Amino acid sequence: MRTSTDDRPDFGRLAEPFRRELIAYGYRMLGSLDDAEEIVQDVYLEAWRAYDRFEGRSSLRTWLYRIATRAFIKGIERRDRRPLPSDLGAPAVDVSAPVRAGAPEVAWLQPVPDSVLTGSVGDPAEIMARRHTIRLAFIAALQGLAPRQRAVLISRDVLGLSASEVGALLDVSVAAVNSALQRARTRLPAEHDRIDEPSDARQRELLDRYVAAFENADISGLIAVLTEDASFEMPPFLTWFQGRDAIGSFLGARMRELGNMSVIRTSANGQPAIALYAGRHEGERRPHALHVLTVAAQGISGVVSFQDIAALGHFDLPAIRQSTKYAKGTQP
Repeated sequence: MRTSTDDRPDFGRLAEPFRRELIAYGYRMLGSLDDAEEIVQDVYLEAWRAYDRFEGRSSLRTWLYRIATRAFIKGIERRDRRPLPSDLGAPAVDVSAPVRAGAPEVAWLQPVPDSVLTGSVGDPAEIMARRHTIRLAFIAALQGLAPRQRAVLISRDVLGLSASEVGALLDVSVAAVNSALQRARTRLPAEHDRIDEPSDARQRELLDRYVAAFENADISGLIAVLTEDASFEMPPFLTWFQGRDAIGSFLGARMRELGNMSVIRTSANGQPAIALYAGRHEGERRPHALHVLTVAAQGISGVVSFQDIAALGHFDLPAIRQSTKYAKGTQP
């Protein structure tokens, strides 16, 4: 056992390579990159203070994961789960009714830039294999699990730890780990395991058509690219829609109001995403929403339109989008 703080200067050099993967782990646990980064910062401070007591019986990575797992579970217990609108109620029927805002105290599921995933895993093949474990639908499903079930499922099925390693993280028996994993898998909807993804060429085609629909305020083009049972959610609003016709009717009215929009393509949660910019004056279009898309072979089957621009700071989106196009209904 270390008996002095002489080795603490080495802690930062040795521990820093694990920060990104711990943040990715925390995001899966908490559904919030902000919360994950804050807790990981506290984990590193706690580990630095305790480093003189680290006996080296496990690797430094395992020791950090043990501290982080305990901190993430406490973080979950202090906060309500982070939902999407579809987790809180049925889809709206009347597309002409005013949308319903969520209660101010609701903390919504946050999207995350892909760099959090790609920065924590170096092998491109492994990145592809794990991509489904950071999709919005998967993260939202995790939010319905008890904290320890969440930790066990992520540790076993995402991080690939053995039952004995997970037991050491949580200070429980292997039998308890296996029982929690079985219960977690049972509660996790099967449809969140994998998505029937299209070929790269087909995905590019669908994305091009979706982008063009907003750039040209083309309502019929938007409807054509959606699947029949597509969903459209827009946190922080409780209102959400199911079905191509309902989505088309709802968005059609808003596209007529906002006119042509500027688009920046990006990605989030291992999924294609677009940032929409709206404005009636040249050179003054500002962020309107971030659409995170679920793309299936038949078309775009899900859209989560994040409306709280202030919560999208991790995406480093420009505050103003320069455009040479004029909004629909305006004159140069």
